[in-house]
Amino acid sequence: MLQLVLTYSAVAIVFVFLALILLRRPWQIPALGLAITLLAAAVVEFCDVQILLNPALLMSWKQVCLVAEACLPVGWLLFCLTYAHPLRFNRSSLVAWLFLAGVCCLPVAALLLPPAALLYSPDFGTENILFLRPAGYWFYVALMTSLVVGLCYLERAYVALERPDRWRVKFEVIGAGLILSVLVIYYSQALLYRSLDMNLVAVRTASLVVGVLLMGYSRRYRGGTVALQVSRGVAYRSIVVLVVGLYLMVLGLLGTGMQYLNLQQNRSLLLGAAVVTGLLLVILLLSESVRRRIQVVLHKNFYQNKYDYRSEWLQFTSHLSRAKNRKELEDAILAFYAETFSVRGAALFLREREDGNFYCCACHEMEMYEMKLPGQFPQQNMRDCSWVVNLTAQHEDADESLQGLHGYGCSFLIPLCFDSGVEGFIALGQRIYAGEDLTYEDFDLMKILAHQAIGVLLSRKLYTDLVAAKEMAAIGKVSTFVIHDLKNQVSSLALVVENARDYIDDPEFRSDMFETLDNTVTNMNSLITRLQNIKRQPQLHLHETDLLARAQRAIQQAANPGVTLDGESVQVCGDDAELEKVLLNLLHNAREASDSDQPITVTVGQDKQAYVRVKDQGCGMSKDFIRTRLFTPFESTKKKGMGIGLYQCRQVIENHGGRIEVESVPEQGATFTLWLPLAE
Repeated sequence: MLQLVLTYSAVAIVFVFLALILLRRPWQIPALGLAITLLAAAVVEFCDVQILLNPALLMSWKQVCLVAEACLPVGWLLFCLTYAHPLRFNRSSLVAWLFLAGVCCLPVAALLLPPAALLYSPDFGTENILFLRPAGYWFYVALMTSLVVGLCYLERAYVALERPDRWRVKFEVIGAGLILSVLVIYYSQALLYRSLDMNLVAVRTASLVVGVLLMGYSRRYRGGTVALQVSRGVAYRSIVVLVVGLYLMVLGLLGTGMQYLNLQQNRSLLLGAAVVTGLLLVILLLSESVRRRIQVVLHKNFYQNKYDYRSEWLQFTSHLSRAKNRKELEDAILAFYAETFSVRGAALFLREREDGNFYCCACHEMEMYEMKLPGQFPQQNMRDCSWVVNLTAQHEDADESLQGLHGYGCSFLIPLCFDSGVEGFIALGQRIYAGEDLTYEDFDLMKILAHQAIGVLLSRKLYTDLVAAKEMAAIGKVSTFVIHDLKNQVSSLALVVENARDYIDDPEFRSDMFETLDNTVTNMNSLITRLQNIKRQPQLHLHETDLLARAQRAIQQAANPGVTLDGESVQVCGDDAELEKVLLNLLHNAREASDSDQPITVTVGQDKQAYVRVKDQGCGMSKDFIRTRLFTPFESTKKKGMGIGLYQCRQVIENHGGRIEVESVPEQGATFTLWLPLAE
C-alpha cells in the first residue's frame, strides 16, 4: 500500500513539474531532455508497481518498462550535454554526440527484443526478483554505462559555471544528480547479482520524489539555467569524479560482502543509508570552501606554479573584451577577481578629477557605493611600490579609512597605478577559505591583472572623452547655421523696436513692447554667444569686482520675485559679465526645479575664499547623477535642454581659479556653492 501511494505521488509530482517547464516558451533542448527522462522514470515506476500488484501480467508490463528504461539514458545525456550549453556540434563534443546517437539504439533494442529474451522469474510472486539472461545483462551494462557518462557530464557542466551561477542552480543539479545516482546504484546492484530486486523500488521512487522537489524549488526560487563559462578546474573535476567513483566502488564491495555473509535482509536499509551518505557527499563537494581546499592541495603537491598565467591572462582578456560599456567592464573585472582569488565580493574605487578623492564606482556582491575615501588615503607602500595591502594584518593601528573598509569585510587592497600615481584600487571582500596562505604568486597575479585593468579603464575613459569632443565639434558646426538664423531674427526684432518708437502712440503699450523686444534681443544674443564659445574657453576680462553686486544684478535679470539675497560685500578678481551669466544660469535652473511658491535663497560671504550659495527646495538630484552626469556636456534632464549650461558654468569658475560644489537630496532641493579667490 505504501509503495502504491509513493508511486502515484511520484507520478503526479513529475507531471506537474513537466507541465511547468514545458509551458514556458520557447522550448529549450535541456528542458526536452529533462522531460524525456522524468517521463520515462515515471513510466518505469508505474509499470513496476503494476507488476508488484499483478504478477500475472509481468511480461506485458515489463515490455513497456524496458522501453521506458531504454529512454532514460537518451534523455539524461541530452539534458546533461546541453545543460547551460548552447547546442553546438564542434570537434570537442563530437565523441559525446556520437555516444548519444549510439545510446538511441537502446529503445530500438527494447522494442525488438521480447522481455523473455532479457529476463525471467521462476517464482516472482514469492521473491519479487527478476533474473537477467545474457542479453539482459548486456542490455543493463549499456544502460548503466550511459547513466554513468551522463552523471560525469552533469558534474562537468556544473563545475564549469561561475560561482554565482553555481549558487543559482545548485539544488537543481543536486536533484538531478540524486535521481541519476540512485538509478546507477539500482542498476549496479542488478549487474552485481545478475538480478533486478523489485524490493528496492521504494528507494528509487523516493529518490525521484525528492529529486523532482529539489529541482522544482531551484527553478521556482533561484531561477532557471544559466549560460556556461569556460572552466579552469580540470584537475578539480578529476578529483570529484575520483571521489564519486571510490564511493560507488565501496558500495559495490559492501554489496559483495553482504552476499557472502548472507545479510540479504538488510539490503534496503543499506541502500537507504548509501543514498543519504551520497547526498551529504555531494553537498560537501559543492562547497566553495572545500573546493578551494582541494585546489590548494593540488597546487602544493602536483604543480610547480599555483596559477597557469597564460590561461588566467587569456580568460581575463576574454572577460574584458565581452564588455559592451563601462559598467559591464567594471563588473567583469570585479567578478574575475572574486572568482580567481575566492573572495565574497569586490569593489572598485577610482579617483575623481575634480576633488581628487576616491569614490566607489562599481561593486560585485558587496554594497559600498556610498563610501568615499580621501585622496591621500593610499598608504606609502601602495604609492611608491604598488604593493598589495593586506587588511587582515592591520587592525589596532588602522586609521579611520581602513577601519571603514574593515567594516565591509574587505581583506586586500590592490592598487591601480598609472604614470607613477595611484588612480584607484580594488578592494577584495572576505576570503571564502581563510586557512589558505597567500604567497607572492597570488600578489603578483593581482598586480598583473591590475595593470591590465587600469589600462583598459583609462582607455575607455579616453574613448568617452574623444566621443564628447567629437560631439562638441559637431555642435560647433551646427551652431554656425543656427547663429545665421538667429542673427536674422535679432535684426528683424531690432527693426520692430526702431519703428515702434515712431508709430505706437499708446505709452503703456509701447513701454511693454519695448521691454519685451529688448529682452528677446538680449536673450538671443546671449544664446549666440554661448553657441560660439562652446568649442573654446571663454575670454575673461578680469578686474576687482563686488560679488554681492554681481548677485544683485543677476537677480534683477532673472526677474523672479521669489529670490531673496543675503550676505555681505566681498571683493574678488573676476569678469562681471561672465559671473553674472553663471549666477543667472543657476537661478534659472533653481526656478525650473522648484514650484512657484518655493523660495530661492542667494547668500554671499567669505570663509578663506569668497562664496556665493544658491539654494532651492525643488526636486533635487541623486548622488550618482551629480557624480556622473551633472557637469557632462550634452547631458540634460530637460526636454528642450542642450546640456551645456552647467558645463560652461564650471569652465568659467575654473578659469577664475575657483570651483563649484553641489549638495542635493532627492525631493529636498539642491545647493550650488561657487568658491572664488579673494581679491589681493
